[in-house]
Amino acid sequence: MITDKKPIIEQMRETMRRMHYAYKTENTYCDWVRRFIKFSDMRSRDELFENSETKVEDFLTDLAVRQNVAASTQNQAFNALVFLYKEVLNRALENVQAARSRKEPRIPVVLSVKEVKKVLAKLSGNNALMVSLLYGGGLRISELVRLRVQDIDFDYGQITVRDGKGKKDRVTPLALKIMPLLRAHLEQRKSVHQDDLAQGYGSVYLPNALAKKYPNADKEFGWQYVFASRNIATDPRSGVNRRHHIDQSAVNKAIKVAVKRCVSIDKKVSAHTFRHSFATHLLQTGTDIRTIQALLGHSDLQTTMIYTHVLRQGGQGVVSPFDKL
Repeated sequence: MITDKKPIIEQMRETMRRMHYAYKTENTYCDWVRRFIKFSDMRSRDELFENSETKVEDFLTDLAVRQNVAASTQNQAFNALVFLYKEVLNRALENVQAARSRKEPRIPVVLSVKEVKKVLAKLSGNNALMVSLLYGGGLRISELVRLRVQDIDFDYGQITVRDGKGKKDRVTPLALKIMPLLRAHLEQRKSVHQDDLAQGYGSVYLPNALAKKYPNADKEFGWQYVFASRNIATDPRSGVNRRHHIDQSAVNKAIKVAVKRCVSIDKKVSAHTFRHSFATHLLQTGTDIRTIQALLGHSDLQTTMIYTHVLRQGGQGVVSPFDKL
């Protein structure tokens, strides 16, 4: 492992925190850097600068050829190394040529409207509310758990997704049928928050150095997570004891159990399936593809176009001659 006055991983974390990267991304990128250093058998910081492009190419090629990772996994590793060299070592990588993992086009798993109803019927309490929001607004699971109280706008019937994928904000609909349940939930959250304040807690993590700009904002109810963890825990970055948002795995676990109880559904369903279903069902009812693109927060229209393929399954939408017998 590389030795230096300040370990490269520590320097990597400091840089990412200064640039306000998510904690999950921080851990993921640092893990890729560790794997890269181990793969290249580096012993000193100087070795990071020697034939760096070749070393990165060899590492990425090994991921694709020997380990046969998915294209998205290889891209994630590459992004981590680009960050390392550009932002931490101040040396941009140039002309990296590596064997790339093949990204085969895949049709996403989509539930029918009836199947969505069946899964929701097997859920209760906060789990039912969270999955309803996933489907009702086309949210990513990471966006759902990071929702703040002030992101909910009952008057306009919308949810503002802050700092979504690609660090973009967007607005998505809040279904009328969900509003009563969400209002009741927020009343309960407010009560828990008031109890936390009374016990000397009640602060929440604020992004982009807002805690310094607004010293008391971290204890305001509007900044609290809509779906908070049951327990107070120590923030791994600041060491402060606070109530973080619910873990993504808890939502996916609840979905898995609910789908298993739906004996007629044999599809592989996750939280992201409800986002796919949201987009497909909007397309089925005539919503313009550009509008769906905006609601999903896609930068590239081609990413949204995959849902047109979902609707054309079974011979590009033609009627089988068998049905005319």
